[in-house]
Amino acid sequence: MTDERDAPELRRLGLEPADLDGHTIEQLTDYLDAGRMPADPTIDDSAGCRLALDALERLHAVTGRLMADDEAAEAEADESWVDRVLSGIVLDARSGRRVPIESSSPTADLGITEGAVRGLVRAAENSIPGVLVGRCRLDGDIEQPGAPVRVLLDASVPYGDPISDVVQRLRAEVGVRLRAHTELNVTGIDIVIRDVRDPSSWSEEDRG
Repeated sequence: MTDERDAPELRRLGLEPADLDGHTIEQLTDYLDAGRMPADPTIDDSAGCRLALDALERLHAVTGRLMADDEAAEAEADESWVDRVLSGIVLDARSGRRVPIESSSPTADLGITEGAVRGLVRAAENSIPGVLVGRCRLDGDIEQPGAPVRVLLDASVPYGDPISDVVQRLRAEVGVRLRAHTELNVTGIDIVIRDVRDPSSWSEEDRG
């Protein structure tokens, strides 16, 4: 029997059990589909798994109708942007570098992981219906307080919404979240729109 972790599709997406404390995206998807029951402490107590589950939940909410479409051309296009979003989810789950947070106590050593910061950036999609954030990268020395940092992210947007307006709203939301939860010196937020999706077959719940 072939180990699913050796599948070319998983290697292409960069999915490794070490990124998710020994679990795979497939296992997390099954766990989510089962309503997270029975509870699995190895998943629920893993910060990386929780980040991935949260992102998968948002992805499923937006793509439910699109993934069921039988048209070959549209299915091929969907696969490309879903793959990119999955790649970003796995990247989010990796703790990465440590971002320091200042404290008035000389004995305190506070910080937030790079993975958690990427999770904050990804969650900004919740404020704009239909938007999906893919890969996110923090460009700069985030371990050095005050060092300039640029945020680079890819996004997928619904057809019909002015792209410039969507980008402006997404950039503003990302900025608000980073200022509220980090002390990064963000000098710019660069957003690349990779896909424009047709939401004509979405249900009202999907649109919300």
